[in-house]
This record gives sequence, structure tokens and C-alpha cells, in this order.
Amino acid sequence: VQLQASGGGLVQAGGSLRLSCAASGRTFSSYTVGWFRQAPGKEREFVAAIRWSGGSTRHADSVKGRFSISRDNAKNTVYLQMSSLKPEDTAVYYCAAAQGLIYSDFDKRSRYYYWGQGTLVTVSS
Repeated sequence: VQLQASGGGLVQAGGSLRLSCAASGRTFSSYTVGWFRQAPGKEREFVAAIRWSGGSTRHADSVKGRFSISRDNAKNTVYLQMSSLKPEDTAVYYCAAAQGLIYSDFDKRSRYYYWGQGTLVTVSS
């Protein structure tokens, strides 16, 4: 599976962006797709994930109520809608995919084995 993340950019605090993660090579139908982010000098951290089959989602506490993960079956694409952005949301955002994840593993970076190239989100104050 090849993952292509897009949609990053520069936005003012309080603004919104929508990130996309498109898959090629095969469909997402049996996968869990997650978003992670990495700020300069920090570890890569979990943001949100969605199980394609059934649509179960999980969001990090730091983004609950502001970010929302969703999927489009027809486009084989996962979205991360980000609203009320804060400067601390500035990071490179990566999408990742894996099969067979249980819900409690959605936030575990080591469980994902397909990764996209990342898209930079910069939130100015």
C-alpha cells in the first residue's frame, strides 16, 4: 500500500485545515488508518485513527472536539478535519495504515507498517 498525505499548509490560530490520505495499490477495506504528527524536537505522537470496516474512530485527548477523522469509501481516502487550530498543532502530519489492529492499539505507532511521506501543518499565532 502506498499512502499519499496532502492538505497541509500555513494557517492562523483558530483556523481550519483538512488533510487527506489517499491509498494506492490496494483498498483500505481491511485496514485501520491513523494520523500521527511530529513537531520539531519531539516524538511522533498519535492524533486519530479509523477502522475502515465499521468506522470505529479514536482521537487523542489533545485534539478531541477539534479534529475529526473520517473516510470516503468511493475515493479510498481518509480525512483529518482540523478546526480551532493552535500553534501547538504545528507539526508534520503522517498517515499510516495497518491490518488487524484492535481498538486499544489504534494509538500505538509501532503497530502501523505503511506510512505516507508527511505533510507540514504550520499554525501561526
